[in-house]
Amino acid sequence: MKAAHLFLFLHVFSTAGVLVNAFDPITTTVVLGVGATLGRTIWNYLRESCDPKWIAFNATGLNVDLESKLFGQHIASRIILKAVNGFMSNDNPKKPLVLSLHGWTGTGKNFVSQLIADSIYKEGMDSSFVHVFTSELHFPHSSQLDTYKSQLQQWIKGNVSNCAHSMFIFDEMDKMHPGLIDSIKPYLDYYDKLDGVSYRKAIFIFLSNAGADSIIQTALDFWKEGRQREEIELKDLETALSLAVFNNKKSGLWHTSLIDKNLVDFFVPFLPLEYKHVVQCAMAEMKAKGVEPDLNVADQVARDLVYFPKSERVFAVKGCKTIESKLDYYT
Repeated sequence: MKAAHLFLFLHVFSTAGVLVNAFDPITTTVVLGVGATLGRTIWNYLRESCDPKWIAFNATGLNVDLESKLFGQHIASRIILKAVNGFMSNDNPKKPLVLSLHGWTGTGKNFVSQLIADSIYKEGMDSSFVHVFTSELHFPHSSQLDTYKSQLQQWIKGNVSNCAHSMFIFDEMDKMHPGLIDSIKPYLDYYDKLDGVSYRKAIFIFLSNAGADSIIQTALDFWKEGRQREEIELKDLETALSLAVFNNKKSGLWHTSLIDKNLVDFFVPFLPLEYKHVVQCAMAEMKAKGVEPDLNVADQVARDLVYFPKSERVFAVKGCKTIESKLDYYT
């Protein structure tokens, strides 16, 4: 679609060029003016901008995606839908939405971030208003901590100034240097404006493996007691999770003022995935690839994964993280 629009854009200017050569100077001025106006209109149409044409929350779409594409995460699905829906429905929020997603590898944290972006931005994760930071890539050296703090503040301020509905995703928070994330604390607080900029419509999402051990232990306890995982509620996890994250010296959220000052709106736990969830992931991945879902193939993929505890084989060590590559082998 964009290619067609670009062709039209070039055609307008090439046509304008022919017309310029065909008319006298006065007419030429008129033609150039028309061409320039059309050019600006087409350019504005093609370029992503911070307006409802490009940014419009689709609550129904998010609900459907969470129900049909995210498996084994009844707590996370419920929290995410209510939190994002409530925030995006509020024309005058008191502060930015701050979500902290925690769980073991392959349980769906990055995937949920993508679903949220897809429900808000027409371009999804490719939107120029969605910004992803990976700790080891963007903040590798502890000796440069002060520089990173300044750069991060400037980046957030500049982008929110450009678009109030900006989204910032911080991946690998468990690998971030402690103290760095505190540099953005003022932007997450209850301020109307800071230096003339309002951050209250922005969204901040933290992704971390920190706290996964406490989540796994709770899930394992429920399993040993013969209780269904769907019986696990947020109250069974939230306090232990926030404390585990706050006291984890290897985490970027260690003793952070974001937790101390209650600026994180929700700690969202992602439960370890069982065999049946891996099968669901494999079936969904085949469908996404345009391949007819085959339960036998999905079963084979799921059975070949490593599970823990070793004797009981209850939870997949890598969740659904390697499903895509394994399907390439089996199909």
